[in-house]
Amino acid sequence: MSGARETGAGPVIAVALAVGVVVLALVASPSREPLLLTLLSLLAMMGLFTAFGYAAGHVRIGERVRDDDLVRAFADSLDDGLLVTRRDGRPLYANRALSDMVGVTAAGEIKALESLFAGDPRAAAAYFRLERAASRREPWREEIEIRADGRAPQIFRVAQRPCFVRGHDRELGPMSLWTVTDVTAERARQVSAVTSLEAALERMDSVPAGLLEVDARGNVRRLNATLLRWLGIEPQSSTQKALKLTDIVSTEGAELIANAAAAFYTTGEGVDLDVPVEKGASVPLRFFARRDNQGGLLIAVFRRATVAGEDGPAAAEIRFARIFQSSPFGIATIGSDGRLASTNAAFARMIPDGPSAIGVPAADVLCRSADADTRAAVDAAIARVISGTVSTTPIDITVGAESEFSRRLYLAPLTQAQDAREAAILYLIDATEQKALEAKFAQSSKMEAVGKLAGGIAHDFNNVLTAIIGFSDLLLQTHRPTDPAHKDIMNIRSSATRAAGLVAKLLAFSRRQTLQTEPLQLGEVLGDLAPLLKRSIGETIELKTPTGRDLWYVKTDRTQFEQVVINLAVNARDAMPEGGTLSIATRNVTERESQRLGLHGMPVGEYVLVEVTDTGSGMPPDVMAKIFEPFFTTKGVGKGTGLGLATVYGIVKQSGGFIYADSTLGSGTTFRVYMPRYMPDDEEALATQKAAKKERPQDLTGSGRVLLVEDEDVVRSFAVRALKRQGYEVVEASTGIEALEMMDLHEDRIDIVVSDVVMPEMDGPTLLKELRKRNPDLKIIFVSGYPHEAFETSLDKNEQFAFLPKPFSLPQLAAKVKEQLGR
Repeated sequence: MSGARETGAGPVIAVALAVGVVVLALVASPSREPLLLTLLSLLAMMGLFTAFGYAAGHVRIGERVRDDDLVRAFADSLDDGLLVTRRDGRPLYANRALSDMVGVTAAGEIKALESLFAGDPRAAAAYFRLERAASRREPWREEIEIRADGRAPQIFRVAQRPCFVRGHDRELGPMSLWTVTDVTAERARQVSAVTSLEAALERMDSVPAGLLEVDARGNVRRLNATLLRWLGIEPQSSTQKALKLTDIVSTEGAELIANAAAAFYTTGEGVDLDVPVEKGASVPLRFFARRDNQGGLLIAVFRRATVAGEDGPAAAEIRFARIFQSSPFGIATIGSDGRLASTNAAFARMIPDGPSAIGVPAADVLCRSADADTRAAVDAAIARVISGTVSTTPIDITVGAESEFSRRLYLAPLTQAQDAREAAILYLIDATEQKALEAKFAQSSKMEAVGKLAGGIAHDFNNVLTAIIGFSDLLLQTHRPTDPAHKDIMNIRSSATRAAGLVAKLLAFSRRQTLQTEPLQLGEVLGDLAPLLKRSIGETIELKTPTGRDLWYVKTDRTQFEQVVINLAVNARDAMPEGGTLSIATRNVTERESQRLGLHGMPVGEYVLVEVTDTGSGMPPDVMAKIFEPFFTTKGVGKGTGLGLATVYGIVKQSGGFIYADSTLGSGTTFRVYMPRYMPDDEEALATQKAAKKERPQDLTGSGRVLLVEDEDVVRSFAVRALKRQGYEVVEASTGIEALEMMDLHEDRIDIVVSDVVMPEMDGPTLLKELRKRNPDLKIIFVSGYPHEAFETSLDKNEQFAFLPKPFSLPQLAAKVKEQLGR
């Protein structure tokens, strides 16, 4: 750093120039005379100008100023004390302000900084912390108060931080820079401000009106004692708990107050609200608000109380204001020009920008997201009520950024006067939940109707397929594999079996299939199923199966539940043609968690959750609305039956569970299956039940007399031939009445009855009751395309019977009969 100051070196330049002229003249030669004359002229002129400039004070000759002198001068001009010390604490430099603070010794040296705080134990402790931080090369700051005898206390802000001087590291070593600032006057001003504020607050508390200050985020900064008393809030609790405006009034009320503040300088109107207090009571208050410079609210609150039985205009106005603002549905008044005149709190909640739209055409506010037809209907209805015509037909409108909310609009005239501020009144009812329930009911009704149709068709198909599969089995017994017709018969049987699989899916969707329920631990089921799932989804998809600890038991059909998981996994695979991740997670869901979830249609309880998540393409909302419908598919022709998810839905529902789907287009899909918890009576009995798997007998021949009851001729014909081939004597009956006649004819020589369930004249359950009267120990096997749960409710609770679902094959029929006879 350099500067300039006056010096006596100016004449030296002039003398030097003159000497230069003389030298040149002496060395000059005649041949160079023109050039030398020119140079001499220039030098003479420069010397002359320099001499005159110096004499006039326009030319100064500078010399370098020492940097440390300038720094010292600057540091001494500061009001804050500065001190630079070595690592061991020895001072290197202190400015004048620090010297004035700590004083000097008799020898003229500055005293140590610690001497400033030595007389006060607390100050000494604070200084010790500063020195310890300095020795550790850590920045530190303390605010230290010094109380000296006979003098007012002084407050110093002392800070230190490590520092270094470039180029002098080795010479000086680590250093610390200390700053000491006297903040006594600053703290005195703060104390004075707080004292003034406390005095102002005391005056606020004595005002007979409520005063409230709210910041821009809705936090209550302060409120006076009058308002606290009205609200029944203890002063201590208001200081300990961070209050928000919405803790005092409702969210809608807070929005009304905020919008009233925006119109404070134009209308000056207040907001009448019933504010809840202790024990379910409420207090009627009127709020006047305006905005402050920081975007907060300054609110004055007045209590609007009436005497019981008072009938004056003021009392009527208060009663109306309370009814108007506390109404659970939206209310607004419309002027004769069709513009909104006033709105209540519920209207503010139900219509975006409702309270801020005072003076805006009502149709514009109500129909922001409506279609042209709805807008025309609202315009016409408003025009009619303004003219005095009563409109009894409500209008459904939609509001929200995505028209996700439904509102039902009613209008009524108030007056036919021209230029009336309030010519009509409108009411808004939130119909969102009702519309959602209507849509769900319509969807449920449609699914139920399709399910009944599918179930009825499936039952008839099962009878046909039983005959096809059965006669195929009979033909296969008479044709060797080398026979040319053997392959054709196998194709017929294979096609019938495939058709039976489709029928089973229809029954699953309609929740009419036969379920062999048993207590299951789903973690174990998924563990056993994992190898098959990996083969099904391919190598490009990573399979994850995180399992929660201590999973509860559920009661369902193991095979059908495996079908649920496989169908969901295959669906996920098809959504990830380029590969991805499939996660099948299980965990328990407590009763409290299910209550918090609040899923539509699922009662509160304990469940086991199976969550199937993929990272595929996801589905748009219009597809999501139809995924569980039968025969709905997004796959190409011939690539899907549209029964996969419908089957999943039916199996889960028939098992008493619930299924929900979430999907984001481009991000993936998650299916959540909630199965109700099952509490087995005895864990040991449960293990025995799982281990006791009856093996189907390999030898299907037997003996005994079988009464076969079946109204379908082809099914009965196949079953008779099948049982006779296995060695049984068969008595046929086409109806229940005929079966009773056969029983009377053969008396006690019938060993077992194989009967259809749905038959004309007398169905299977009724037949069983009549048979029990004749022979209480008679064994019976029901065969049906419907699950046994569909008819067992019409039987006695402890009734014993076996069940064989249609369609069945020859081996299945023979095995079931032999199993029941035990021979």
